[in-house]
Amino acid sequence: MSDNHHHDRDDEGDRWKHNGVRVIKGDQLDDNTPQTPGMYRQAAINHARVGAQKIWAGTVAIEPNAKTGVHHHGPLESVIFVLRGKARMRWGDRLEYVAEAGPGDFIYVPPYVPHQEINADPDHVLECVLVRSDNEAVVVNITDVDPVEKPEEVYWVDPIHKRPG
Repeated sequence: MSDNHHHDRDDEGDRWKHNGVRVIKGDQLDDNTPQTPGMYRQAAINHARVGAQKIWAGTVAIEPNAKTGVHHHGPLESVIFVLRGKARMRWGDRLEYVAEAGPGDFIYVPPYVPHQEINADPDHVLECVLVRSDNEAVVVNITDVDPVEKPEEVYWVDPIHKRPG
């Protein structure tokens, strides 16, 4: 092996050393994110912290009985993973649909879907991991929604997963 070839490999190794895998410790999250009363968001992965181009990830803690206003995230897709607590999601033009999720459950929110996140537990904080398909914090608040009083409960049903009960 020539010295030049060996030197090139060392340069590449240094490139990955500083631009490769990153570990963000749980106690080093950044709360310099848009905040909502009753909710505490912290960024783990974003452009400012690690140079992410197409993804945002972080945590959210939602106080007992707290809820967001009705909103959507434009073209972004969102995934919420429930760590602790009981999440209730309402969605639709009049928030006419509802589903709940608990620890270990994933929630998928497609682009442009009007929705509201709710901590359904009156006594405990809801803790979740949140991942979005872009680095920009797109939140479009919807103020002219006339919510239905009793939303229709919706279950995810496919040939493998049947409606409970």
